[in-house]
Amino acid sequence: MKIRRHIFFYGRVQGVGFRYRAYYAAQRYGVTGWVRNNYDGSVEMEAEGTEEDIDKMIMDIEKGSFVLIENLSTKNIPLKNDSIFSILD
Repeated sequence: MKIRRHIFFYGRVQGVGFRYRAYYAAQRYGVTGWVRNNYDGSVEMEAEGTEEDIDKMIMDIEKGSFVLIENLSTKNIPLKNDSIFSILD
């Protein structure tokens, strides 16, 4: 069953390739949505796929060199049925 999560990541998540790791992990697990940096130093993401695939995607991102997710906040939101995963500016 597909879900969509709106997630904020906090920690060492900017300037460490986080968004690109998210993009490639989304491709690997068939997750759609988007990711972007926020002015407060956090990274914001909407991810749509199975709960298991979204969790695997996040674990892949966290394995990245220099990435340190200290905290995240997440909530489920309505599906948007995106066809791709994008990096937003």
